[in-house]
Amino acid sequence: MPGLVDATDLLILLSPMAERFHHHVYVVLLDNAVLEERKVTALNPKRDPKKLCIYVGMTGIPPIERFQNHKDGYKSSHYVQKYGVRLLPELYEYFNPMPYEAACQMEKDLAEDLREQGYTVCGGT
Repeated sequence: MPGLVDATDLLILLSPMAERFHHHVYVVLLDNAVLEERKVTALNPKRDPKKLCIYVGMTGIPPIERFQNHKDGYKSSHYVQKYGVRLLPELYEYFNPMPYEAACQMEKDLAEDLREQGYTVCGGT
């Protein structure tokens, strides 16, 4: 029947290659109190005070799980653990998922692009 997945398609979908596309970039809203950290203001000299403070990261697990890990102190960024408010999926969801190498590059590019737009950005390395 047309439109159904045949055995060959199923093998492709379950292949190790398909598993490679499980990495995500994500963006976390940070409380403005993060601006008390001198390092943050130094990294964002052209920040627009009207724009959000954010953290940009990359993960191999769903972003909501990664955010919870940050908040729980597991492999966390100091900024997200202390100042993280919530995820901002509108800034990243359309990129995901992607291969590991693409996610590594996208994390850097997204952080740089958002910083250029005036956001105060942490992470993105």
